[in-house]
Amino acid sequence: MEEIVKTIFPFAVIGLGIFLAFQGVLMIVAYTVLAERKVLGWIQGRIGPNRVGPWGLLQPFADLFKFIFKEDIVPDKSTKFIYYLAPVVALTCALLPIVVYPFGPAITTVDWSFLPYGLGEGIRELPLTIAQIDVGVLYVLGITSVGVYGIALAGWSSNNKYSLMGGLRSSAQMISYELAMGASIIGVVMLAGSLDLNTIIHAQINSPFKWFIIPQFVGFFVFLIAAFAETNRIPFDLPEAETELVAGFHTEYSALKFALFFMAEYVNMFTVSVMIVTLFLGGWYVPGLGKILEPGSIPYALVSHIAFLGKIFAFLFLYIWIRGTLPRFRFDQLMNFGWKFLLPVALGNVILTVIIVYFLNI
Repeated sequence: MEEIVKTIFPFAVIGLGIFLAFQGVLMIVAYTVLAERKVLGWIQGRIGPNRVGPWGLLQPFADLFKFIFKEDIVPDKSTKFIYYLAPVVALTCALLPIVVYPFGPAITTVDWSFLPYGLGEGIRELPLTIAQIDVGVLYVLGITSVGVYGIALAGWSSNNKYSLMGGLRSSAQMISYELAMGASIIGVVMLAGSLDLNTIIHAQINSPFKWFIIPQFVGFFVFLIAAFAETNRIPFDLPEAETELVAGFHTEYSALKFALFFMAEYVNMFTVSVMIVTLFLGGWYVPGLGKILEPGSIPYALVSHIAFLGKIFAFLFLYIWIRGTLPRFRFDQLMNFGWKFLLPVALGNVILTVIIVYFLNI
């Protein structure tokens, strides 16, 4: 029995971590939708959802049941396999980056010997990361890039001209703004000397600036603007422009398949918010907290995690605020802005950072 427990224990811990991380993100996504409807109602002088549960807090679950029980309509002329696969691809690619995000500092001050069967022996720290890989930044960029295939395939497989136009627009938009987004990260990678997200956070802790937004404020703004375009949010929501394309790539989707696309958009919002916080705002690090609480302790990890979530919620609120404030670009304006302004600014920031880092190393 003891040997069986020792064999299963590592997998159980990893499985529990994966479950908690994904469940937590999905709950944040559900209530981000509710927060968006509430904040937009406040901006527009309305009340917003307030019928289901106290203050409308159970509205996300009502929406879920609505999607489950709605009639699922599939176009006769659609390419069925790709039509069903597209929303799964979109949501899967949105969720996969979660495994490399550092949600807080490692806990190192707890004695794990209290665990039965000697399971605590050799445990020096408990990282608040599912998987730490040396190229975490490239992993996130690679996985999120593949997500556009879900949108493009949805537009093509629906056999609808509006859907196809939405899919093509999304592909062009992704290519245009992904270049600027990748270039905006290079400055941070040079300052940190690593592509590992945990190392980037610790580089900010050891930096005199503490947060890379100070030396990389140009890269921060480029990344932020590109993030709005990558997630197809206003003012860059051209792939699903209702006034032009009905609903764009998901015109022919309904019920749970539409819900998967809906969830993928909000998970992507969470993903880019985590990346902005990790790369430019120190991740979970709070300057001065180590002088109040012992680093490596559970209270230190808990406060750091709450601060991490607070920074993320600030960017999610910004997404909502921008949606209630700005109009949509025309498609030609979107492409011109990406290629003629944002990309040159990002490349200029890279060149300037190279010069500064070179002379500082001398």
